[in-house]
Amino acid sequence: MNRPISNARPAPDQILVDIAEYVNSGVIDSDSAYDTARHCLIDSLGCAVLALRYPECAKHLGPIVPGTHVPHGARIPGTQFALDPVQGAFNIGCLIRWLDYNDTWLAAEWGHPSDNLGGILATADYLSRRNLAEGRPPLVMRDVLSTMIKAYEIQGVLALENSLNRVGLDHVLFVKIASTAVITGMLGGQVEEIIDAVSNAFVDGGNLRVYRQAPNTGSRKSWAAGDATSRAVWLALMAMRGEMGYPSASTAKTWGFHDVLFKGKSFVRQRPYGSYVIENILFKISFPAEFHAQTAVECAFKLHDQVKNRLDEINEITITTHESAIRIIDKTGPLHNAADRDHCLQYIVAIGLIYGTLTADHYEDEVAADPRIDALREKMTIVEEPQYSKDYLDPDKLSIANAIQVHFKKDGSTTEKVTIEYPLGHRRRRSEAIPLLEEKFTTNLATRFPAKQAKAIIRLCLDQKHLEATRVNEFMQMFVI
Repeated sequence: MNRPISNARPAPDQILVDIAEYVNSGVIDSDSAYDTARHCLIDSLGCAVLALRYPECAKHLGPIVPGTHVPHGARIPGTQFALDPVQGAFNIGCLIRWLDYNDTWLAAEWGHPSDNLGGILATADYLSRRNLAEGRPPLVMRDVLSTMIKAYEIQGVLALENSLNRVGLDHVLFVKIASTAVITGMLGGQVEEIIDAVSNAFVDGGNLRVYRQAPNTGSRKSWAAGDATSRAVWLALMAMRGEMGYPSASTAKTWGFHDVLFKGKSFVRQRPYGSYVIENILFKISFPAEFHAQTAVECAFKLHDQVKNRLDEINEITITTHESAIRIIDKTGPLHNAADRDHCLQYIVAIGLIYGTLTADHYEDEVAADPRIDALREKMTIVEEPQYSKDYLDPDKLSIANAIQVHFKKDGSTTEKVTIEYPLGHRRRRSEAIPLLEEKFTTNLATRFPAKQAKAIIRLCLDQKHLEATRVNEFMQMFVI
């Protein structure tokens, strides 16, 4: 006869305690972290503004029930919407993520830590407007940057050695965990409330990654992060109303997250929480593309002039890459939509070789109809370089290497093998990248705002001290149009 299971409540799982204590009392004393957080903020908002040009994104925006009015609601950049913080988080998160142009973190699990900004900005604006209405001081942008650093760190450190994709789950689970933790802290939650809230994020389980993978790749991958960070706001609000948590949500035998969804393995933490992730974040500077392909695009650009007039002469294109790229974006056969194309290594490289440039418009149906693209895709061979795969996971390198060589059939000649290990947005290329990142922000703002309004936003956002002291409600007001 089996012994009865003890009904004694266990102590909270260590993963919950570590996250809660970091959010509650972790001190960030890195000027580099705050400077990088500012660049992450402006880059994310620029991506959000640019996404408003695309109807398939814009259709998701606004209140769930049209005409709903929310006093002191969270403003949605580039619009006149003021929404409850849950729906506001979805809207902002959807905008930031839509074009696959926001910052990236690559490790055993990959993801986009700026996805957390949907919940952070919506909550910060709502709290600030509510506080002012009640005669209390609003939050300032330094608070937002501090919260960003912690959200980035939680998501990124969990991703270092815990691969959700290998068990079929999507990386936005780490967004939900990180957002839930920091937003509960923003709302005034202490360690106990944060533990309760994050335990419920684990109880939710995780999204199936099916919407990011062939043959089902689709637009849900562009709003999944908005969904995750908005759910986090909801869980945080519930915790602050006293909703209970589940102390062994991750480790409970049979019923906990690890046994049910992580093949019985426990999450491991490689390093203590600090500011490592945001200081090593990867920016997408010049073009929107899944990050494992970023250096491949740079290689293609370098080869463009050599091949643009010889496309019909190409016999083979060899792409040498790392294991994660092969597993995620090596894709043959028909591509069904823009979301499918921006996660296809062969499509992205073909665009770079043919056009010598890459924008979000290149993923749309009109460009995809160019028969040269599929003709080049059929000539591509993907090869793994084991050293690239090793360096990809090395915490001191975090490289994302790709190489391309083009072989011609007429005379048997080849181009040089162009190799790039670190993309433009890598920390090792920061000095080269930051001026271009600021230029990207300026260009994106110009797609939505009048020149005077855009100039005022840029002036503030490029001034670290002034930005940090700015009230959140005043900052968000600048993005209303």
